[in-house]
Amino acid sequence: MDPAAPVFRTEAVTRVYRTGTVEVQALRGVDLSLTEGEMVVMLGASGSGKSTLLNILGGLDQPTSGRVFFRDQELTRVSDRALTAFRRDHVGFVFQFYNLVPSLTARENVALVTEIARNPMTPEEALDRVGLAKRADHFPAELSGGEQQRVAIARAIAKRPDVLLCDEPTGALDSVTGVQVLEALNAVNTELGTATVMVTHNASIRQIAHRVVRMSDGAIQSDERNPHRLAPHEVSW
Repeated sequence: MDPAAPVFRTEAVTRVYRTGTVEVQALRGVDLSLTEGEMVVMLGASGSGKSTLLNILGGLDQPTSGRVFFRDQELTRVSDRALTAFRRDHVGFVFQFYNLVPSLTARENVALVTEIARNPMTPEEALDRVGLAKRADHFPAELSGGEQQRVAIARAIAKRPDVLLCDEPTGALDSVTGVQVLEALNAVNTELGTATVMVTHNASIRQIAHRVVRMSDGAIQSDERNPHRLAPHEVSW
């Protein structure tokens, strides 16, 4: 696979939500590409379209018009069953809230994914990659917020996804635990080459990215490459 070839490509993507006679245009002609091994931070105010675009990339939502490609597959032309297979086999999701099953240990939460994935890591390997090997038998209530989010990252990467989509992964965390989560995401991106898109309202996080995409009113306002990347622990919140 050509590493310079796009993992994702969108062409003139729009998304319109209708409630009765009210129409909200969430995305307005978005063109975006993401290549293998990139970390892209997506910035913008609430309502700018960041999460809507992320959901469309991940096959959780469909555009009103335009086209979305994953490698050479046009996602906007496939069946619901094919979209489900795409999400299962190729995409890892990390959200602001951890969505862990409280009655399961960290290991068991990760195993929910490894039991259905095609070529998964073991739960132990996934937890080790986010620095939680020694916490595998702890329940979510016994873990800090940052640790719970890292379990969620371990669960997302255990399937060895081509792409990791993160929606405000540090939004519920303080700066110290937020840095720990960013370090885990950065390690996954660097060591596994997983293309990563991170939606955030925290502009400081842009400093760890390869590229920074700024959105406003449903459109991309700028798409710039970072001349100098910082390590997560170097970022000032």
